[in-house]
Amino acid sequence: MTENTAARQYRLGVLEGDGIGPEIVPASVLVVDAAVAAVGAPAIEWHDLPLGRAAIDEHGAAVPAATLRALAELDGWLLGPHDSVSYPEPHRSQLNPSGTIRKHFGLYANIRPAKAINDEDAVVPGTDLVIVRENTQGFYADRSTYKGSGEFMPTPDVAIALGIITRDAVQRIARSAFELARRRNRRVTIVHKANVLKLTTGLFRDVCREVAADYPDVEVDDFHIDAMTVHLVRRADAFDVVVTENMFGDILSDLAGEIAGSLGIAPSINASDDRAMSQAAHGSAPDIAGRDIANPTAMILSNAMLLDWLGGRYGDPALCQAAALIDQAVTDTVRAGTKTRDMGGTAGTGEFAEAVAATIKRL
Repeated sequence: MTENTAARQYRLGVLEGDGIGPEIVPASVLVVDAAVAAVGAPAIEWHDLPLGRAAIDEHGAAVPAATLRALAELDGWLLGPHDSVSYPEPHRSQLNPSGTIRKHFGLYANIRPAKAINDEDAVVPGTDLVIVRENTQGFYADRSTYKGSGEFMPTPDVAIALGIITRDAVQRIARSAFELARRRNRRVTIVHKANVLKLTTGLFRDVCREVAADYPDVEVDDFHIDAMTVHLVRRADAFDVVVTENMFGDILSDLAGEIAGSLGIAPSINASDDRAMSQAAHGSAPDIAGRDIANPTAMILSNAMLLDWLGGRYGDPALCQAAALIDQAVTDTVRAGTKTRDMGGTAGTGEFAEAVAATIKRL
Protein backbone atom coordinates (compact mmCIF):
# COMPACT_ATOMS: atom_id res chain seq x y z
CA MET A 1 0.00 0.00 0.00
CA THR A 2 1.47 3.31 -1.03
CA GLU A 3 -1.05 5.82 0.26
CA ASN A 4 -4.43 6.16 1.93
CA THR A 5 -6.78 7.79 -0.57
CA ALA A 6 -10.29 6.63 0.20
CA ALA A 7 -11.71 9.65 -1.66
CA ARG A 8 -9.53 9.11 -4.75
CA GLN A 9 -11.23 9.18 -8.15
CA TYR A 10 -9.86 6.42 -10.36
CA ARG A 11 -9.24 6.77 -14.07
CA LEU A 12 -9.67 3.48 -15.92
CA GLY A 13 -9.11 2.66 -19.57
CA VAL A 14 -11.77 0.77 -21.55
CA LEU A 15 -10.55 -1.37 -24.45
CA GLU A 16 -13.60 -3.15 -25.89
CA GLY A 17 -11.70 -5.32 -28.37
CA ASP A 18 -13.32 -7.64 -30.91
CA GLY A 19 -16.13 -10.18 -31.15
CA ILE A 20 -18.26 -10.09 -28.02
CA GLY A 21 -16.00 -7.46 -26.44
CA PRO A 22 -18.26 -4.48 -27.33
CA GLU A 23 -21.08 -6.29 -25.50
CA ILE A 24 -19.45 -7.75 -22.38
CA VAL A 25 -17.13 -4.83 -21.59
CA PRO A 26 -19.87 -2.14 -21.40
CA ALA A 27 -22.00 -4.60 -19.41
CA SER A 28 -19.16 -5.00 -16.93
CA VAL A 29 -18.69 -1.22 -16.70
CA LEU A 30 -22.36 -0.94 -15.68
CA VAL A 31 -21.71 -3.30 -12.78
CA VAL A 32 -18.56 -1.46 -11.64
CA ASP A 33 -20.43 1.84 -11.62
CA ALA A 34 -23.19 0.29 -9.48
CA ALA A 35 -20.71 -1.15 -6.97
CA VAL A 36 -18.65 2.03 -6.65
CA ALA A 37 -21.82 4.07 -6.10
CA ALA A 38 -23.09 1.57 -3.53
CA VAL A 39 -20.03 2.04 -1.30
CA GLY A 40 -20.11 5.82 -1.65
CA ALA A 41 -16.82 6.13 -3.53
CA PRO A 42 -16.26 8.74 -6.26
CA ALA A 43 -17.48 7.66 -9.68
CA ILE A 44 -14.93 6.04 -11.98
CA GLU A 45 -13.63 8.25 -14.78
CA TRP A 46 -13.76 6.04 -17.88
CA HIS A 47 -11.51 6.50 -20.89
CA ASP A 48 -12.50 4.63 -24.08
CA LEU A 49 -9.47 3.79 -26.20
CA PRO A 50 -9.15 2.16 -29.64
CA LEU A 51 -7.92 -1.44 -29.87
CA GLY A 52 -8.36 -4.43 -32.18
CA ARG A 53 -9.81 -4.60 -35.67
CA ALA A 54 -11.59 -1.26 -35.36
CA ALA A 55 -8.27 0.34 -34.42
CA ILE A 56 -6.58 -1.28 -37.42
CA ASP A 57 -9.22 0.16 -39.74
CA GLU A 58 -9.07 3.63 -38.22
CA HIS A 59 -5.50 3.99 -36.98
CA GLY A 60 -3.52 1.35 -38.87
CA ALA A 61 -2.55 -0.66 -35.78
CA ALA A 62 -4.32 -3.07 -33.44
CA VAL A 63 -2.79 -1.20 -30.50
CA PRO A 64 -2.09 2.36 -31.64
CA ALA A 65 0.83 4.19 -30.07
CA ALA A 66 -1.63 6.77 -28.77
CA THR A 67 -3.48 4.02 -26.89
CA LEU A 68 -0.28 2.89 -25.15
CA ARG A 69 0.53 6.48 -24.21
CA ALA A 70 -2.94 6.98 -22.78
CA LEU A 71 -2.81 3.72 -20.80
CA ALA A 72 0.39 4.88 -19.12
CA GLU A 73 -1.49 7.81 -17.59
CA LEU A 74 -4.37 5.73 -16.16
CA ASP A 75 -4.80 3.75 -12.93
CA GLY A 76 -5.82 0.50 -14.63
CA TRP A 77 -7.46 -0.93 -17.72
CA LEU A 78 -10.32 -3.18 -18.81
CA LEU A 79 -9.29 -5.30 -21.79
CA GLY A 80 -11.94 -7.01 -23.89
CA PRO A 81 -11.17 -10.13 -25.95
CA HIS A 82 -9.42 -9.84 -29.29
CA ASP A 83 -9.81 -11.85 -32.50
CA SER A 84 -6.29 -11.44 -33.84
CA VAL A 85 -6.48 -14.54 -36.07
CA SER A 86 -8.98 -12.69 -38.26
CA TYR A 87 -6.85 -9.54 -38.65
CA PRO A 88 -5.46 -8.77 -42.11
CA GLU A 89 -1.72 -9.17 -42.61
CA PRO A 90 0.71 -7.97 -41.43
CA HIS A 91 -1.30 -7.44 -38.22
CA ARG A 92 -2.25 -11.13 -37.91
CA SER A 93 1.42 -12.15 -37.67
CA GLN A 94 2.34 -9.49 -35.15
CA LEU A 95 2.11 -9.74 -31.38
CA ASN A 96 -1.58 -9.74 -30.44
CA PRO A 97 -3.13 -6.80 -28.54
CA SER A 98 -3.06 -8.47 -25.14
CA GLY A 99 0.56 -9.51 -25.60
CA THR A 100 1.54 -6.05 -26.80
CA ILE A 101 0.13 -4.41 -23.69
CA ARG A 102 1.49 -7.05 -21.30
CA LYS A 103 4.97 -6.80 -22.77
CA HIS A 104 5.01 -3.00 -22.99
CA PHE A 105 4.05 -2.57 -19.32
CA GLY A 106 5.80 -5.66 -17.89
CA LEU A 107 2.66 -7.30 -16.53
CA TYR A 108 4.43 -10.36 -15.18
CA ALA A 109 1.66 -11.95 -13.10
CA ASN A 110 -1.46 -13.50 -14.62
CA ILE A 111 -3.82 -14.22 -11.72
CA ARG A 112 -6.66 -16.60 -12.67
CA PRO A 113 -9.19 -17.69 -10.02
CA ALA A 114 -11.43 -20.70 -10.56
CA LYS A 115 -14.38 -20.60 -8.17
CA ALA A 116 -17.62 -22.53 -8.45
CA ILE A 117 -20.58 -20.14 -8.34
CA ASN A 118 -23.11 -22.95 -8.35
CA ASP A 119 -21.93 -26.36 -7.17
CA GLU A 120 -24.49 -28.04 -9.42
CA ASP A 121 -22.72 -26.53 -12.44
CA ALA A 122 -19.21 -27.49 -11.30
CA VAL A 123 -17.34 -30.67 -12.20
CA VAL A 124 -15.85 -30.56 -8.70
CA PRO A 125 -18.23 -28.86 -6.23
CA GLY A 126 -16.51 -26.50 -3.84
CA THR A 127 -13.73 -25.56 -6.25
CA ASP A 128 -12.13 -22.30 -5.09
CA LEU A 129 -8.52 -21.94 -6.18
CA VAL A 130 -6.27 -19.44 -7.93
CA ILE A 131 -3.69 -20.13 -10.63
CA VAL A 132 -0.74 -17.72 -10.38
CA ARG A 133 0.90 -17.86 -13.79
CA GLU A 134 4.29 -16.38 -14.66
CA ASN A 135 3.45 -14.20 -17.64
CA THR A 136 6.72 -13.13 -19.29
CA GLN A 137 8.87 -16.20 -19.95
CA GLY A 138 8.56 -19.93 -20.53
CA PHE A 139 8.10 -21.57 -23.92
CA TYR A 140 5.69 -19.12 -25.58
CA ALA A 141 7.38 -17.54 -28.57
CA ASP A 142 5.93 -14.07 -27.98
CA ARG A 143 7.38 -13.86 -24.46
CA SER A 144 10.74 -15.61 -24.47
CA THR A 145 12.77 -12.96 -26.33
CA TYR A 146 13.16 -9.18 -26.10
CA LYS A 147 13.00 -8.85 -29.91
CA GLY A 148 11.98 -11.30 -32.57
CA SER A 149 10.35 -14.64 -31.89
CA GLY A 150 11.29 -17.49 -29.60
CA GLU A 151 10.43 -19.90 -32.43
CA PHE A 152 12.50 -20.39 -35.56
CA MET A 153 12.97 -22.90 -38.41
CA PRO A 154 16.54 -23.55 -39.56
CA THR A 155 15.11 -25.76 -42.33
CA PRO A 156 11.56 -26.29 -43.63
CA ASP A 157 11.45 -29.58 -41.72
CA VAL A 158 12.84 -28.45 -38.35
CA ALA A 159 11.11 -26.12 -35.87
CA ILE A 160 12.75 -25.01 -32.62
CA ALA A 161 11.30 -23.19 -29.62
CA LEU A 162 13.21 -21.51 -26.82
CA GLY A 163 12.11 -21.89 -23.20
CA ILE A 164 13.38 -19.22 -20.83
CA ILE A 165 13.30 -19.40 -17.02
CA THR A 166 15.20 -16.89 -14.88
CA ARG A 167 15.69 -16.72 -11.14
CA ASP A 168 14.48 -13.12 -10.90
CA ALA A 169 11.22 -13.85 -12.74
CA VAL A 170 10.51 -16.94 -10.63
CA GLN A 171 11.22 -15.07 -7.40
CA ARG A 172 8.73 -12.32 -8.15
CA ILE A 173 5.93 -14.66 -9.28
CA ALA A 174 6.56 -16.92 -6.28
CA ARG A 175 6.26 -13.96 -3.91
CA SER A 176 3.01 -12.97 -5.60
CA ALA A 177 1.69 -16.49 -4.98
CA PHE A 178 2.77 -16.64 -1.34
CA GLU A 179 1.43 -13.17 -0.56
CA LEU A 180 -1.90 -14.17 -2.11
CA ALA A 181 -1.94 -17.42 -0.12
CA ARG A 182 -1.55 -15.44 3.10
CA ARG A 183 -4.81 -13.67 2.26
CA ARG A 184 -6.54 -16.96 1.50
CA ASN A 185 -6.00 -20.41 3.04
CA ARG A 186 -2.18 -20.37 3.33
CA ARG A 187 -1.45 -23.20 0.91
CA VAL A 188 0.71 -23.03 -2.23
CA THR A 189 1.19 -25.77 -4.81
CA ILE A 190 4.15 -25.50 -7.20
CA VAL A 191 3.61 -27.10 -10.61
CA HIS A 192 6.57 -28.07 -12.80
CA LYS A 193 8.00 -30.90 -14.94
CA ALA A 194 11.37 -31.23 -13.27
CA ASN A 195 11.59 -34.96 -13.94
CA VAL A 196 12.04 -34.17 -17.66
CA LEU A 197 12.76 -30.42 -17.94
CA LYS A 198 15.31 -30.67 -15.19
CA LEU A 199 17.11 -27.37 -15.68
CA THR A 200 14.27 -25.04 -16.67
CA THR A 201 11.26 -26.15 -14.65
CA GLY A 202 13.66 -27.61 -12.10
CA LEU A 203 14.92 -24.06 -11.53
CA PHE A 204 11.31 -22.87 -11.29
CA ARG A 205 10.51 -25.45 -8.59
CA ASP A 206 13.70 -24.88 -6.64
CA VAL A 207 13.45 -21.07 -6.58
CA CYS A 208 9.81 -21.29 -5.49
CA ARG A 209 10.95 -23.55 -2.65
CA GLU A 210 13.62 -21.00 -1.70
CA VAL A 211 11.02 -18.22 -1.57
CA ALA A 212 8.77 -20.49 0.51
CA ALA A 213 11.36 -20.32 3.31
CA ASP A 214 10.33 -16.69 3.83
CA TYR A 215 6.72 -17.79 4.40
CA PRO A 216 6.87 -20.43 7.14
CA ASP A 217 3.17 -19.91 7.83
CA VAL A 218 2.25 -21.16 4.34
CA GLU A 219 1.99 -24.88 3.57
CA VAL A 220 3.80 -25.90 0.37
CA ASP A 221 3.72 -28.92 -1.92
CA ASP A 222 4.53 -29.55 -5.58
CA PHE A 223 3.38 -31.76 -8.47
CA HIS A 224 4.41 -32.54 -12.01
CA ILE A 225 2.12 -30.90 -14.57
CA ASP A 226 0.65 -34.22 -15.80
CA ALA A 227 -0.17 -35.35 -12.27
CA MET A 228 -1.65 -31.94 -11.48
CA THR A 229 -4.22 -32.21 -14.27
CA VAL A 230 -5.44 -35.45 -12.74
CA HIS A 231 -5.58 -33.96 -9.25
CA LEU A 232 -7.62 -31.00 -10.51
CA VAL A 233 -10.18 -33.21 -12.21
CA ARG A 234 -10.55 -35.43 -9.13
CA ARG A 235 -10.09 -32.97 -6.24
CA ALA A 236 -9.87 -29.37 -7.36
CA ASP A 237 -11.51 -28.38 -4.08
CA ALA A 238 -8.35 -29.44 -2.22
CA PHE A 239 -6.18 -26.68 -3.72
CA ASP A 240 -5.74 -23.03 -2.76
CA VAL A 241 -3.02 -21.17 -4.70
CA VAL A 242 -1.19 -22.84 -7.59
CA VAL A 243 1.98 -21.22 -8.95
CA THR A 244 3.53 -22.30 -12.23
CA GLU A 245 5.26 -21.17 -15.40
CA ASN A 246 3.58 -19.66 -18.40
CA MET A 247 2.42 -22.55 -20.58
CA PHE A 248 1.48 -24.83 -17.69
CA GLY A 249 -0.48 -21.96 -16.15
CA ASP A 250 -2.36 -21.35 -19.38
CA ILE A 251 -3.41 -25.01 -19.61
CA LEU A 252 -4.25 -25.44 -15.93
CA SER A 253 -6.29 -22.24 -15.69
CA ASP A 254 -8.51 -23.22 -18.64
CA LEU A 255 -8.99 -26.67 -17.12
CA ALA A 256 -9.74 -25.20 -13.69
CA GLY A 257 -12.22 -22.75 -15.21
CA GLU A 258 -14.21 -25.56 -16.77
CA ILE A 259 -14.04 -27.59 -13.57
CA ALA A 260 -15.51 -24.63 -11.68
CA GLY A 261 -18.41 -24.41 -14.13
CA SER A 262 -17.41 -22.72 -17.39
CA LEU A 263 -14.76 -20.55 -19.00
CA GLY A 264 -17.57 -18.03 -19.22
CA ILE A 265 -17.16 -17.39 -15.48
CA ALA A 266 -13.32 -17.47 -15.45
CA PRO A 267 -11.80 -14.05 -14.63
CA SER A 268 -8.21 -12.85 -14.54
CA ILE A 269 -5.98 -9.86 -14.13
CA ASN A 270 -2.54 -9.22 -15.56
CA ALA A 271 -0.42 -7.24 -13.13
CA SER A 272 3.01 -5.89 -12.27
CA ASP A 273 3.98 -4.21 -9.03
CA ASP A 274 2.34 -0.92 -10.07
CA ARG A 275 -0.10 -1.63 -12.94
CA ALA A 276 -2.99 -4.02 -13.54
CA MET A 277 -5.39 -4.92 -16.34
CA SER A 278 -8.59 -6.96 -16.10
CA GLN A 279 -9.12 -9.53 -18.85
CA ALA A 280 -11.62 -12.39 -19.04
CA ALA A 281 -9.89 -15.74 -19.55
CA HIS A 282 -12.06 -16.67 -22.54
CA GLY A 283 -11.82 -15.61 -26.19
CA SER A 284 -13.77 -13.27 -28.46
CA ALA A 285 -16.45 -15.80 -29.59
CA PRO A 286 -17.08 -14.11 -32.97
CA ASP A 287 -19.77 -16.69 -33.81
CA ILE A 288 -22.12 -15.18 -31.20
CA ALA A 289 -21.03 -11.55 -31.43
CA GLY A 290 -23.80 -9.00 -31.68
CA ARG A 291 -26.53 -11.36 -30.51
CA ASP A 292 -26.74 -10.26 -26.84
CA ILE A 293 -26.23 -13.81 -25.60
CA ALA A 294 -22.58 -13.69 -24.44
CA ASN A 295 -21.93 -14.30 -20.76
CA PRO A 296 -20.34 -11.19 -19.18
CA THR A 297 -19.61 -12.92 -15.86
CA ALA A 298 -15.88 -13.44 -16.46
CA MET A 299 -15.42 -9.80 -17.45
CA ILE A 300 -17.48 -8.61 -14.49
CA LEU A 301 -15.45 -10.71 -12.06
CA SER A 302 -12.19 -9.63 -13.73
CA ASN A 303 -13.16 -6.03 -13.02
CA ALA A 304 -13.84 -6.94 -9.39
CA MET A 305 -10.28 -8.32 -9.23
CA LEU A 306 -8.98 -5.05 -10.68
CA LEU A 307 -10.88 -3.01 -8.09
CA ASP A 308 -9.49 -5.20 -5.31
CA TRP A 309 -5.96 -4.81 -6.68
CA LEU A 310 -6.35 -1.03 -6.87
CA GLY A 311 -7.83 -0.97 -3.37
CA GLY A 312 -4.79 -2.80 -2.06
CA ARG A 313 -2.33 -0.65 -3.94
CA TYR A 314 -3.82 2.65 -2.83
CA GLY A 315 -4.99 1.65 0.64
CA ASP A 316 -8.61 2.20 -0.35
CA PRO A 317 -10.99 -0.05 1.62
CA ALA A 318 -14.01 1.31 -0.27
CA LEU A 319 -12.70 -0.09 -3.53
CA CYS A 320 -12.04 -3.48 -1.91
CA GLN A 321 -15.59 -3.36 -0.57
CA ALA A 322 -16.92 -2.63 -4.07
CA ALA A 323 -15.02 -5.65 -5.38
CA ALA A 324 -16.50 -7.89 -2.69
CA LEU A 325 -19.98 -6.56 -3.49
CA ILE A 326 -19.56 -7.52 -7.15
CA ASP A 327 -18.43 -11.04 -6.25
CA GLN A 328 -21.37 -11.55 -3.90
CA ALA A 329 -23.87 -10.03 -6.33
CA VAL A 330 -22.79 -12.32 -9.17
CA THR A 331 -23.16 -15.36 -6.92
CA ASP A 332 -26.54 -14.25 -5.59
CA THR A 333 -27.83 -13.43 -9.08
CA VAL A 334 -26.87 -16.80 -10.51
CA ARG A 335 -28.18 -18.74 -7.54
CA ALA A 336 -31.46 -16.82 -7.78
CA GLY A 337 -31.87 -18.24 -11.29
CA THR A 338 -30.75 -15.42 -13.59
CA LYS A 339 -28.25 -17.01 -15.98
CA THR A 340 -27.08 -16.59 -19.54
CA ARG A 341 -27.68 -19.34 -22.08
CA ASP A 342 -24.29 -21.03 -21.65
CA MET A 343 -25.22 -21.62 -17.99
CA GLY A 344 -28.66 -23.01 -18.76
CA GLY A 345 -30.60 -19.75 -18.46
CA THR A 346 -32.27 -17.31 -20.81
CA ALA A 347 -30.83 -13.91 -19.81
CA GLY A 348 -29.08 -11.80 -22.40
CA THR A 349 -25.74 -10.05 -21.84
CA GLY A 350 -27.24 -6.72 -20.84
CA GLU A 351 -30.06 -8.30 -18.86
CA PHE A 352 -27.63 -10.30 -16.75
CA ALA A 353 -25.47 -7.25 -16.02
CA GLU A 354 -28.52 -5.23 -15.04
CA ALA A 355 -29.62 -8.04 -12.71
CA VAL A 356 -26.19 -8.04 -11.03
CA ALA A 357 -26.31 -4.24 -10.67
CA ALA A 358 -29.78 -4.49 -9.12
CA THR A 359 -28.53 -7.12 -6.68
CA ILE A 360 -25.67 -4.81 -5.68
CA LYS A 361 -28.16 -2.08 -4.81
CA ARG A 362 -30.15 -4.54 -2.68
CA LEU A 363 -27.02 -5.73 -0.89
